[in-house]
Amino acid sequence: MDYWIAVQALILGIVEGLTEFLPISSTGHQIIVADLLGFGGDRAMAFNIIIQLGAILAVVWEYRRKILDVVVGLPKQAEAQRFTVNLLIAFFPAVILGVAFADVIHAYLFNPITVAVALVVGGVIMLWAERRVHLVAVETVEQMTWKDALKVGCAQCLAMIPGTSRSGATIIGGLLFGLSRKAATEFSFFLAMPTMVGAAVYSGYKYRELFQPGDLPVFAIGFVTSFIFAMIAVRALLKFIANHSYVTFAWYRILFGLLILATWQFSLIDWSSAQG
Repeated sequence: MDYWIAVQALILGIVEGLTEFLPISSTGHQIIVADLLGFGGDRAMAFNIIIQLGAILAVVWEYRRKILDVVVGLPKQAEAQRFTVNLLIAFFPAVILGVAFADVIHAYLFNPITVAVALVVGGVIMLWAERRVHLVAVETVEQMTWKDALKVGCAQCLAMIPGTSRSGATIIGGLLFGLSRKAATEFSFFLAMPTMVGAAVYSGYKYRELFQPGDLPVFAIGFVTSFIFAMIAVRALLKFIANHSYVTFAWYRILFGLLILATWQFSLIDWSSAQG
């Protein structure tokens, strides 16, 4: 295995793990970092599917007890049944729009400039959401109704635009719809499981010819790295929101997005290779 490719896999695995569950857009960071590293083509598409699975496995492991309780209680417990139904309802809008528009969005919006604009706009919305009066109607994910779940699921659809952030859309959407920070964040984690696994399975089957045995070492590096750093990020975020708002992430998004736009506007970095 080429040394530089191994380094690229390590860096991109770290980026995926750290950003997947933070409201700063993992897809946007992957597009930008991969472009800077020159990591593209068919291998990159297959590689991204693998590292996303690594990140989602971290959440599955972190919430393994909750998942086991729901699975065991599903036949008889109303709470487990309601939680499962809520996840399915929230997952459904992304399935419809993803199947219908994924290829178009990937063809026209997966570029650093779109990412930069979405980062800035999302950051401004996040600041507005945090500064408005936050009336909490739902303290925990167990208290959510199917209507709450549907609203969050619709908000998640905005994340199809790279740079928006799936976790950002669901968390801020949850806050606007009356969820507590803890409930919005945890439901975002749980919703990521069917959403990301479903997207990975769909993409994996669609692009199955891109997976080559020779790429296994590269995929392994990215998968393990993504898993480790996603675990770190999830635990750190849960501790952070206990005493802080999402304003820090909002300002990070805005500054990072403006930096990308500045490098493009003043021709400091040629982003044209990643356009469209």
